[in-house]
Amino acid sequence: MAKALHRPGSGGGHSVSIATDRIGATGAWSALTRLRGGAAGAAIHVFAIRIGAAGFAYVGQVLMARLMGGTEYGIFAAIWVWIAILGHSATLGLSQGACRFIPADQARGDLAAVRAYLIGGATVTLASALAVALGGLALVWVEGSLLEGPYAAPLLVAALVLPLFALQDYCEGVARGQNWAVLAIAPPYLLRQGLIMAAMLAAVGFGAPAEARVAVLCTLVATGIAVSIQAALLLRRLQAILPTGPRRYAWRRWLRACLPIAGSDLATSAASFIDVVVLSLLVPPATVGLYFAATRIQQFVVFVHFAATAATAQRFTAAHAAGDRARLADLIALQARLTLAATVVIGIAVLAAAPLLLGLFGPEFRDSLPLLAMLVAGSVAASAFGPGEDLLNMLGGERLAAGVAVGMLGLAGGLCFILVPMLGVTGAAVAMALATVVRAAAMAWAAHAVHGLVTPVRIGLFGRWGR
Repeated sequence: MAKALHRPGSGGGHSVSIATDRIGATGAWSALTRLRGGAAGAAIHVFAIRIGAAGFAYVGQVLMARLMGGTEYGIFAAIWVWIAILGHSATLGLSQGACRFIPADQARGDLAAVRAYLIGGATVTLASALAVALGGLALVWVEGSLLEGPYAAPLLVAALVLPLFALQDYCEGVARGQNWAVLAIAPPYLLRQGLIMAAMLAAVGFGAPAEARVAVLCTLVATGIAVSIQAALLLRRLQAILPTGPRRYAWRRWLRACLPIAGSDLATSAASFIDVVVLSLLVPPATVGLYFAATRIQQFVVFVHFAATAATAQRFTAAHAAGDRARLADLIALQARLTLAATVVIGIAVLAAAPLLLGLFGPEFRDSLPLLAMLVAGSVAASAFGPGEDLLNMLGGERLAAGVAVGMLGLAGGLCFILVPMLGVTGAAVAMALATVVRAAAMAWAAHAVHGLVTPVRIGLFGRWGR
């Protein structure tokens, strides 16, 4: 899924003031000082949290694989993929919209609209997630065979996880819109991951079987606790800055922007996991688990882009609203350069450590190293095209972004269905690497077409090279 955005301060107009400082003008110390503040510092904070979360997730996946074995781990991986895809999209784009509308309304002093968005967004998110969960169960019941096999119990529990997952995604978006990085990121990506591990160890320790249904039940408990804590803390901070008063709903304006974002989010989440979905249809669960382990390690690389988006997306909105084109261009250039550099460094580090990291899952998982290398190469190449999708979603052009995302989902799925029968799991890795690069290039082109903004770090496509 994708998705994200945040940082220092408590919201309002302050977030733009140092967001676009240039680096390197007055020496290393000045550069480091600027990096610690503004968008770059926020990105570092978010990245540090997500790296910690990736560590938790990695340990958790190793734990699950070791406890459950290849087949049960493969079932759990497939269920988790569906929770992530449906949970992110069930917000109807209101999570991302919170980073667009709430800061803009606060800047205009329209607190009635802010209050309405906060309450209405949470209500609609829960209702939508419940509808998606019930609809999914109905489809599973109609299909029939899934309720008779090993997926039956995990699917039923996953339907209970879905509304909690979606609500947490919405809370994350609201906190991101206020630049509250730790509150946005830590509960879903650190606390929830840690609780899943603790719950699984406790369950097995008390005699529960190490099976996928138990792992999904542990996920339900962990998600419930994590979202309760996050929501309580978020409400407390919002009450401190937002006085009570009337509400002014603007559903047409909100949904006109958010529904395309939801479509883009659904396509993005689905594209992130389409390889696993296709593999689950074509290969045994043990093979799915082997491939899924490689994708979990790749997340260390993907989190670079997440951190950059988390730190700058709402700042793009603020700079655009202020009419400061130069500041916006500077912020884009800074984000693009740092994202590419960090992605290269993290990618090299991940591949260097990959034999050890994969081996911890089990000796057979070391065979996933070539798959991981292909996935990392795709992420690095894609990062060179800059924040095109963020600009479309935050400044306008979300429908075009959604169209590109849906098209790239079709491309990724089509490539997977073509290449997996030919090349096995290698075909899935090749398909995803190619689709990731094409998607990033298409978003960069679209951002330039709509806003006239150049996003890639190195570019001949728009008539000039370098930034």
